[in-house]
Amino acid sequence: MRADTIAVRSGRGDFEALGVHAPPIDLSTTYPFQDLDAATDSYDAMAAGGMPRGSSIYARLHNPTVARFEQALAAMEGAEEAVAFASGMAATTAVLLESRNRGNHVVAVRPLYGGTDELLRSGLLGLEVTFTTADQVHQALRPDTALVIVETPGNPTLELVDIAAVVAQAGEIPVMVDSTFATPVLQNPLRQGATFAMHSATKFLGGHGDVIAGVVATSGDWAARLRQIRVITGALLHPLAGYLLHRGLQTLPVRVRAAQANAEVIAHRLLQHPAVLAVQYPGMLGCDPEQLLGRQMSGPGTVVAFRVRGGCQAAQSVLRRLALVTRAVSLGSVDTLIEHPVGLTHRLVDPGALAEVGVTPDLLRLSVGLEDPEDILADLGQALDAVVASDSPGLVAV
Repeated sequence: MRADTIAVRSGRGDFEALGVHAPPIDLSTTYPFQDLDAATDSYDAMAAGGMPRGSSIYARLHNPTVARFEQALAAMEGAEEAVAFASGMAATTAVLLESRNRGNHVVAVRPLYGGTDELLRSGLLGLEVTFTTADQVHQALRPDTALVIVETPGNPTLELVDIAAVVAQAGEIPVMVDSTFATPVLQNPLRQGATFAMHSATKFLGGHGDVIAGVVATSGDWAARLRQIRVITGALLHPLAGYLLHRGLQTLPVRVRAAQANAEVIAHRLLQHPAVLAVQYPGMLGCDPEQLLGRQMSGPGTVVAFRVRGGCQAAQSVLRRLALVTRAVSLGSVDTLIEHPVGLTHRLVDPGALAEVGVTPDLLRLSVGLEDPEDILADLGQALDAVVASDSPGLVAV
């Protein structure tokens, strides 16, 4: 089946037997059992990372509503299985905890989401980290390296990383790709050789700003290990969130394509404004030097980063003057969101490291939504016009 059909039809395998058209929400925290031996057998299977054999026993071990979302997401990623967590950071933490079975060293390619960067730097999980660039992964490896982490497109600069090239450098070491910005619609990291495809499901997969979740798509063996960690740590996803995510997947391809069409228009128009110093968007000239669009990603996505002339104060001025665009962190929602990475999502990252990867105080990150692009541009335009007028009255706003 093609992607749109998979998005709509996956995770429905038990609907006919249940006699339902919409997925039911199972809110049970505990599940009755008839026979103790059978219940013990089911418990042991789930504690080892497997599926229930009869009763689900307890919701921390398994929930059928969450399982349907996992099945659907795995199908969209071309993965054997997927494991859902209470947040994207919980999902990343589970992969990192699992990696400690093989070593205490992680190689990470910047830029990364600020929370991931801070978790790695903190040493909280007992792991050492070497931050590097995508072309220097092999040189950063050590005998105790247990995992390589990349994010592509990168947050917040939209820099693209060649996943297959990183996998080749990593050799036998597992590679986790944060594919949140791309979604399964535009990119499937496992098909490029990655071991884990991680999503902050809070973003595009839910798509409406009303659920926090994370999910990792991988092989059956790796999924079992991650479920074991989820059972022990209790980083489970609430069934209502699982329901909302399963529903969100059904419209994901339509939402991504529509928002991407808007983003392409907005990115090119922003570049024409005299208050804009630079625009970073995978579909723009010079932003895809390795020609990964069409080879790794099927489209440039829906997130645009741009720098405002006049530095941090000018960027803040733009934020203050916006009336339609929502000033908020996160991305992938139906409405357009804008935020200041240095001040918010990447505030805890070392300033020197940010500067090295182009995350500057004048940078704004725009997650383009489903509003009419002309309305989004009108709002951005009036905010940018004010910057031009205050900085250089002789310049003509466009």
